[in-house]
Amino acid sequence: MRGIFENLVALLDRGEDAVLVTIVSAEGSTPRGAGAQLLAGREGLIAGSVGGGPGEAQALTLAAALLRERRSQLHRLELRHGGALDSVCGGEQEALFQFLPHDSAAWRTLAGKALERLEAHEKGWLALEAESDPSLLDEGPAGPAWDGRRLVLPLPVGERVVIFGGGHCALALVPVLRSVGFRPVVFDDRPEFANPARFPEAETVVCHDYTDIASGLVLTPEDYAVVMTSGHSHDLEVEKQLLRRPLAYVGVMGSRTKTAYVNQKLRESGIPEEAIQRVHTPIGTAIKAVTPEEIAVSVTGELIYERALRREAAGAVEHGCPSHF
Repeated sequence: MRGIFENLVALLDRGEDAVLVTIVSAEGSTPRGAGAQLLAGREGLIAGSVGGGPGEAQALTLAAALLRERRSQLHRLELRHGGALDSVCGGEQEALFQFLPHDSAAWRTLAGKALERLEAHEKGWLALEAESDPSLLDEGPAGPAWDGRRLVLPLPVGERVVIFGGGHCALALVPVLRSVGFRPVVFDDRPEFANPARFPEAETVVCHDYTDIASGLVLTPEDYAVVMTSGHSHDLEVEKQLLRRPLAYVGVMGSRTKTAYVNQKLRESGIPEEAIQRVHTPIGTAIKAVTPEEIAVSVTGELIYERALRREAAGAVEHGCPSHF
């Protein structure tokens, strides 16, 4: 969404009209669900995607027509074998096509406010209707909600991942996490590793003692924690603090032997067995990762999966067949 609004502001500044396409509902197997968006201009696709393939091609064709006609409409994309789109996904997407005139003060204001909230990681909800000006709400549903007339969807402020340890694996992990919508934070007790210049894509870099995390960084129940410090003693100190508080996810890098040793020390420290069993260790999806770059992919894959489970529980996850790219 950030890219869509940034490009929209640029288009409006150049005096160009645009069409915003938003999936408002999806049934069956579809490449993208409610909330997926793309922005189209006179040269075609500008930013975003509603799934690629024949469905997106038809969406862009219709967007070009509506751009010429200067109007908005609702349209259903049937992704069924033998149908108009000849897709084997087997589902349907209903999309809201909104014509955005270059002189629209409402859209310019909304884009600016949305970008401000995204930059500050402040929650907000975008409300869209075919024949009405958009609005930005302070409260809304956990996921996209469509009532047949208006779509309300949360701004994607992103989930925060706190990485304990600023070594070579963290160096590879931060940009991968950023690329899929997470907000990486690096925490290390060594000034040469907890260096903002070393992690230009991190939201924050914290240099602080591992034995007192709370005085260096305030953690919330929505945070994901990845533990990959320089040694098992630091891992133990970090885990003892993390497991005494609610978090969205705790993952720890290390061998099964190291895990067994640390877990025993955690038990001796009074950490409940239930909390210990919540830890994802060895961290990451099982792809036999070896290099820092491979480990970054493995860890990110697991975090994507855990994020999807949490969003699903909140009613905000997409289902369906893979995107057509």
